[in-house]
Amino acid sequence: MTAVDGVSVTVRAGETIGIVGESGSGKTTLSRLLLGVERPTAGSVLFRGVPLTELKPTERRRYRREVSAVFQNSYSSLDPRMRIGDLITEQLYIQQTGTAEERLTRAHELLGAVGLSDGVIERYPHQLSGGQRQRVAIARALVSSPEIIVLDEPISALDVSVRAQILNLLLDLQDSLGVAYIFIAHDLAIVEHFCHRALVMYRGTVVEDGLSLDIFARPAHPYTAALTAASYIEGLKPQGVAKPRDETQEEPPPGGCVYQPRCSIATSLCVEQVPPNATLGGDHHALCHYPLGQGSSHLQAD
Repeated sequence: MTAVDGVSVTVRAGETIGIVGESGSGKTTLSRLLLGVERPTAGSVLFRGVPLTELKPTERRRYRREVSAVFQNSYSSLDPRMRIGDLITEQLYIQQTGTAEERLTRAHELLGAVGLSDGVIERYPHQLSGGQRQRVAIARALVSSPEIIVLDEPISALDVSVRAQILNLLLDLQDSLGVAYIFIAHDLAIVEHFCHRALVMYRGTVVEDGLSLDIFARPAHPYTAALTAASYIEGLKPQGVAKPRDETQEEPPPGGCVYQPRCSIATSLCVEQVPPNATLGGDHHALCHYPLGQGSSHLQAD
């Protein structure tokens, strides 16, 4: 199985793109490729038109400044031996940007921006709550004024009461700074309301993409419908979109649809042919021979 297959992501300034899918769908691998942590075995990640693998050292440093990340577990992503101020400005220190006094001033500015008091600057990560540590992680991601922040499950490890605070903080920062987010999550309700656009991944493939409100209000791919159904109470689940999961029989047919083994509306066409990326209007697409709720007259293959 290919971890990420034929995925294309274009992020506009000040936009939030949500990436959803069950465990093993390729979300985290995609984020690691975007961050340059992993190298693609085929295809490329482009930065201003140049593949990451071909960037010169100065260009690579620029990429690391302009694309940063916030991870799920703030406790493991923050060095427990470092004080908060040093954690926030570590990248500036490594890149020899500014004086020690200027870096300290920057740390204070960012602590204020994420809603933490100046007194936090001398503390260690274990002395903070989970929500405070995640605010520190966000401040660290902002230190070099990036254009894009990859948010990999940034709130899933937090208490429910804290999640809304962090999401509101991210929205406020986006409004004031114009930063773009790539938001990886399991919670469809959050993606629907927090993200402008969404990509639904299954077995490394994007099976549906478009405006978040369109995708989750009117899912066109059977897999998206199954994910949406799973977030409803039992009595409201729509029927006829997915078979009970049997991982031993999930290997897709060669040349067929990746979702066919789990799809209850699949036909012989789904076994024999990769479906077209059907355009359902505007920016809404679904990789399906039989998009849900769509008449054939509305479809056109890309």
